[in-house]
Amino acid sequence: MDYANPVELVEITPRLQMLRFSVGQAYLWRDGTGNDTELTLIDAGWAGSADAVGAALRGAGLDPSRLRRIVLTHCHRDHVGAAEELADRFGAEILAHALDAPVIRGELPVPEPDLLDWERPLYAHGLTVPEAPPTRVDREVADGEELAFGDGAVVVHAPGHTPGSLALHLPRHGVLFTGDTVASMPDVMFGVFHVDRAQALASMRRLAELRPSVLCCGHGEPVTTDTAERLTKAAEQAG
Repeated sequence: MDYANPVELVEITPRLQMLRFSVGQAYLWRDGTGNDTELTLIDAGWAGSADAVGAALRGAGLDPSRLRRIVLTHCHRDHVGAAEELADRFGAEILAHALDAPVIRGELPVPEPDLLDWERPLYAHGLTVPEAPPTRVDREVADGEELAFGDGAVVVHAPGHTPGSLALHLPRHGVLFTGDTVASMPDVMFGVFHVDRAQALASMRRLAELRPSVLCCGHGEPVTTDTAERLTKAAEQAG
């Protein structure tokens, strides 16, 4: 399987798009217009996909040199892979939670998940894809920190999938990026491959309290209808 191509850009809202990879996805948020445009990536796709990402942005009429930041929701290879190549190419800053930053940099190993039996074949398949190279983290972020995009994006520490997993909440737009704490395959559900399932479930319940109108998970389609109710129900059922 080719994990670098193609990359499909799918509009969710006028300012929000999903980059769909062969496996998994990332998200693009746009602030401003014209010469004032600033782009933010939430996650970065597989190693080797930087060319495809750049081509997808240009195909949508966007200038990749406007990429200002890449926020990594956690340290797994399908989220980190192309981050440094994109950042070096387009001058972006890479941000991650302080607890996952040493793993992203290659200073510590990726933490092993506590797998359920039915998750094992899926996890083994995931290990066949390219590893993420050691990747710099320019800025370590913490719970409650506000970032300069999306009219005030708020970092939500959501440990459990990995110790430093984070979500991003754009309260003025009702958008929530959950990383892999939550999935939507096909409906909203508790994510998989968690290092600490109990902690991840507590994080999911905390995210449900934010009652988003747009839910952007690490795997599965974005959710834009009855979103808060579906997320709350999934958190209740997961417990």
